[in-house]
Parts: sequence; C-alpha cells; structure tokens
Amino acid sequence: MTYLRKLFSLDGRTALVTGARTGLGRAVAVALAGAGADVVLLGHGGDFSGVQEEIEAYGGTASVAQIDLSEPDQVADQATRLVDTRQIDILVNNAGIIRRSDAVTHSLDDWRAVMAVNLDSVFELTRVVGGRMVHRRAGKIITVASLLSFQGGIKVAAYTASKHAVAGLTKTLSNEWAASNVQVNAIAPGYFATDNTAALRADERRYEEILGRIPTGRWGSPDDLAGAAVFLASSASDYVTGHVLAVDGGWLAR
Repeated sequence: MTYLRKLFSLDGRTALVTGARTGLGRAVAVALAGAGADVVLLGHGGDFSGVQEEIEAYGGTASVAQIDLSEPDQVADQATRLVDTRQIDILVNNAGIIRRSDAVTHSLDDWRAVMAVNLDSVFELTRVVGGRMVHRRAGKIITVASLLSFQGGIKVAAYTASKHAVAGLTKTLSNEWAASNVQVNAIAPGYFATDNTAALRADERRYEEILGRIPTGRWGSPDDLAGAAVFLASSASDYVTGHVLAVDGGWLAR
C-alpha cells in the first residue's frame, strides 16, 4: 500500500452516515465506501437499494439502520442498541431539513421540526456514538454545517439557528474529546444542487443571484463533498479537530 493510500484508507472501519439515501449524504456514503469503509446508512423509511447498489459496485458493503431523527427522545435508546451490535468508527451527521418562510410567519411547529432533526437528534446520536469512541480512544465525527453557520440568510430562521448551533456543538465536543483521540469536525457546504435547494433553484431570479456570487461560477454537485469527507474521516486529519471546513466554491472568500 502506498503512503497516500494508507493515509486516506478507511479499510477495516465502519462509518455511520445519516440522511444517506440521496444528495450529499449519498455522495459521502459512496465516497467513504470507496475509501474502504463498511457503511451503515441511517434513515427512517425510504428505499436505500439505489445507494446500496452504488456502494456495492465499488466493492463496498452497506447496511441500513432505521432511526427516526424527527423524534429526538427516541434517538438515544435506538442508537445505543445499534452501537451494542457493532462498532462505529466514523459518524457523519448529514441528515437535515429546512422550512422556508418569513420570520414573522415562521411557525413554532416548523421551528421545532427543524431543531429536532438538525440539532437535537444530532446531539443525541453523537453523544451515544461518540461516547463509545471516547471510551475506545479513537474515532472520527463529521457534522454537516452550512454557509448559514457563518451568515444569516433569509426566510430560514430555524435552519440558520440550527446550523450556527451545529458549528458551536462541533467545537465544544472537540474541546472535550480531543484528548481522547476523537476528532470532531464539520463540513459547511455552499450552494449545492440537492433536494433542499430545489425551491431556490426553481426561483430564476434567486438562482442567478446566487450563481453570480459563487467565484467558481457553478453550484456544487454532491460529489464535490466527497474529498473533504474522506479527508476528515481518515488518518490524514488526525491533527485536525474543532474545524468547520467550508466547501463552497469560494463563496465565503468573496
């Protein structure tokens, strides 16, 4: 095995990826499998056969775990049952939802729904899975933040609040767990063509406004996240922790 292959290899490790059926989560799951990891696809309902077949085409293995992240009160017990049956070496908190409306009409129900998935369940899942990593003194945790971990956005009050909180949670868990050889980082994607941005891309004016501010001149593709995920999951990032890595086509630098 070459030096670079060894540095980025995930052979013998198991990665748990939430929201892995489509979009960014699917791209990350496939990338980790391509680097050698066995992948557990965490979701609630839905057909995972497509991503499983894609992973198997790369010679990887993928199984499915069912946990409803919209019910944070149930996550810890279900996650405990999962980690009692298999060791998780890499956790990728990708699942998230967004509700768009003006702040003055943003309902409390929408606020709570977004926080449940984007923050409360992230904490509960990470607390359980990360706790085992701390005990073993080894592990990698990657949480998907957002450009709205740094900025305010418009019409996405709950989403923006949740992603600011995710960045803060990443840093505090890093502070607590770094000495136990558990690296906790986040990826902050820019504007990517996924289901969550379908409404923006359907608005021709907003689409062009956003595109005009991206220095690379294009929206991101889910595959653009693959390299960052493999880096943060591998030994190549053993001295990187508490960092929020923007993968944004240069948006924040502009």
